[in-house]
Amino acid sequence: MSLTPKSFFFHFLSLLLLLLLLSATSSSSIQNLLQSQGLPGGLFPDNVISFDLDQNGRLEVHLDGPCMAKYETRVHFDSVVRANLSYGGLVGLEGISQEELFLWFPVKGIIVSDPSSGLILFDIGLAHKQLSRSLFEDPPVCKPQGALLENFGRKMGFAVLR
Repeated sequence: MSLTPKSFFFHFLSLLLLLLLLSATSSSSIQNLLQSQGLPGGLFPDNVISFDLDQNGRLEVHLDGPCMAKYETRVHFDSVVRANLSYGGLVGLEGISQEELFLWFPVKGIIVSDPSSGLILFDIGLAHKQLSRSLFEDPPVCKPQGALLENFGRKMGFAVLR
């Protein structure tokens, strides 16, 4: 089978389109998915490399590694975060912890019950915390834990040993 210039061009464009679609499963795609479900697009950090959503609404988000981000407080993301996604909520969360008063608590759920309120509810097991939805519109920069500790040590006047 020989390819004519026209069929070669068609196959080339098809391959290019496929590559573009495959590369679209990044943080911008997760933002679109969250927004389509009534959630702010910046709930996950900027280092999302892929995600899977099954027919039952089970979401699995893959990051390029564990990292720390800052919204109002510090948040730790595992390299894989899992949750049940439904309109207005991520429940049964696994892989996210939030710092409160120097203690770390697993985030169990993130819920937007009334979009007009401008608030988002974080369930950290022992308590619920309401935060401004505007904090989560853009994905935060997520840095490896060592990078944040190094910067923290310098700000406190400590030498960081390697």
